[in-house]
Amino acid sequence: MARMQWYYAKGGTQFGPVEDSELKARISAGEVGPADLVWREGMGDWTPAGQLAELRTVPAAVPPVAGLPSAGPASPYQTPAAPGYSGGFAPQVAIPNYLWQSIVVTLFCCWPLGIPAIVFAAKVEGMVARGDIAGAREASDKAKMWCWWSFGSGLLVIVAYIAFIVIAAASGNMSH
Repeated sequence: MARMQWYYAKGGTQFGPVEDSELKARISAGEVGPADLVWREGMGDWTPAGQLAELRTVPAAVPPVAGLPSAGPASPYQTPAAPGYSGGFAPQVAIPNYLWQSIVVTLFCCWPLGIPAIVFAAKVEGMVARGDIAGAREASDKAKMWCWWSFGSGLLVIVAYIAFIVIAAASGNMSH
């Protein structure tokens, strides 16, 4: 039976592969925290370790694995090219931020509704960098919602304005 191989990212450095039991031992020892990102084959994105039920249920009595080096630049557990990881501060997760859309609808549609869209859109990248994937997805969804509200409101005002002009022009022609 093939053993599950995990990768984890801590402090901008990626480590792995490590076996399931070794990762759980590192979590129990505090070497891998709940906000540190983990990935294994079959997962779509890197995820904070604390969000995975299979890793949250690690018993506290599991001792750390003796003889393993600490996470550092000379660690033999570093692998530069694990799937889905491109290096840098944190693994890259594709979550749209809707920033340019927020700016466009703020300028051309309805600025009172576009401003919250910009605020939420600006939060996405920082949350991804901190490993708060759930928060980033929520901010992305809110930015998208406010973009649509702003666009819809702007469109409604334009349609009402055109209808007013048409009605005014029609009533002006009838009086002459």
